[in-house]
Amino acid sequence: MWLVEGLASMLYMDDMKAALEAHGLAMEMSAGAIATGLLVSLISGLTIVFFYAMARARLGPGPRTAVTVASVLFVGGYLLWLLGYRMMGLFPDRLLLAWGVIGLVEMVLAALLGGYIYQE
Repeated sequence: MWLVEGLASMLYMDDMKAALEAHGLAMEMSAGAIATGLLVSLISGLTIVFFYAMARARLGPGPRTAVTVASVLFVGGYLLWLLGYRMMGLFPDRLLLAWGVIGLVEMVLAALLGGYIYQE
């Protein structure tokens, strides 16, 4: 997830910096911020695999279950986070839409990889 996010950030980094600067904020990527990003990605990935393992009993193993789990977690978490940013007016809609698409893709890819690796 961190790899996808890191690569995708090249597409929107300038827009994100401009939006933050418009509110008098700055974005600094300290070593601590990078470590936090890695940790959050790891926790997110492990959470997806945890829910995939639980969903296998109900939905069966395979890519369809992985995509379902990723989609549900996206709607229940990531999408709500994006809507919160929209309500605050912190970032433009175009940027939030890009984050949403990228987030859904990275979660689905993580779920597919986790489902492929996971063994009972």
